Amino acid sequence: MNVVVLGGGYAGVALVGGLEDSLPEDAEITLVDESDTHLVQHLLHRVVRTPDLGDRIAIPFEELLDRTTFRQSRVTAVNPDEGRVELEDGSLDYDLGAVCLGVRTAFHGLPGVEDHATPLKRLVHAHRIREDFLQVCDRGGRVVVGGAGLSGIQIAGEVAAMVGGDSTEGESTNGETGEDTGQKQTSAESGGSESERGDPADVEVLLLEQKESVAPAFPAPFQRAVADELDARGVVVRTEAPVDAADEDAVVLVGGERIPYEQFIWTGGITGPASFDDERKRVRSTLRLGDRTFAAGDAVEVVDANGTLVPATAQTAVRQASVAATNLTRLAEYRRDGGGFEPRFERYTYDPAGWVVTVGDGTVAQVGSSVVRGVPARALKATIGARYLGKVGRVQDAIEFAHETFNTD
Repeated sequence: MNVVVLGGGYAGVALVGGLEDSLPEDAEITLVDESDTHLVQHLLHRVVRTPDLGDRIAIPFEELLDRTTFRQSRVTAVNPDEGRVELEDGSLDYDLGAVCLGVRTAFHGLPGVEDHATPLKRLVHAHRIREDFLQVCDRGGRVVVGGAGLSGIQIAGEVAAMVGGDSTEGESTNGETGEDTGQKQTSAESGGSESERGDPADVEVLLLEQKESVAPAFPAPFQRAVADELDARGVVVRTEAPVDAADEDAVVLVGGERIPYEQFIWTGGITGPASFDDERKRVRSTLRLGDRTFAAGDAVEVVDANGTLVPATAQTAVRQASVAATNLTRLAEYRRDGGGFEPRFERYTYDPAGWVVTVGDGTVAQVGSSVVRGVPARALKATIGARYLGKVGRVQDAIEFAHETFNTD
């Protein structure tokens, strides 16, 4: 039996691990991803201030896989009923499979936004944001971040912290993206003094959100705490400010107001994988996408066992992967043995452990109905990051990450 997992993000890696444990040894497992590394996405914004962190959060798949075969290629189409995948360099047929392709940044067809803004989905984006921002620091000006979900909040916090001189000086941006961008080091990257970067007072970080509050998908107490952290770090927030377009000089709001910028960062939503025509297909709680295929993670919209539409987060992706692994194994056993009705599948139920977001050196966490800030929230964030790195075998990196988070000796 040939089992194929498409996508090596949180859901894909967790699913492969589960299948390696549960499927019989004669089952062939293949993981397909367009990159050769697994990216720890929830730490990506930290690379903007600490570029060397990029080497720790981009983990080669060969270090994560046991008996799974890895194929590096881009998925262009999937037939979940027939069990066929079209790749940029060929095709794959499978007996059973799973779609865990993740999502891409949504630009919503807004004129000029994709052309002039930098998203935050890959390491190259984080390094580009850093280098562009350091140039803004040299000459002064405004940085506009479009979209005040968690990603927008975190990247606004990171660049605002750099305005205050908290960026990691003298660290190399070489590595996965330093050579790809081909950009020269600024004075700050090469160890230049803060005075060489100009007056931080000349740099404004502006966060735009079309809805009434930052973190609009989250409870009001969490929203208020995040807004307070942004304010404390000098981030200017404008809500009810929907973006309509952008050009090389300004972001244009609905109604025609032009907001000049020197740097434009876009975190204004997500869209499905290109292989599904940018659609996030909806699946029920068994995660069944087709006759031969299940799905997990951000690539699909999941309606859980209670009828709740599940948010796209790392924690939900990992938990969905566990259910998908169980159901794939049950279906594999049924088809191997033959006869009778299909097995009863496990159903996914959304049970959030809480939320945590960093705003520069500040952190906000919600656990149950309680919202915490400061050291307790920071400890929770560090624990999440270190635990995941440890889980995927990067134990030393996990220790160093926790050490650096608390600046311990």
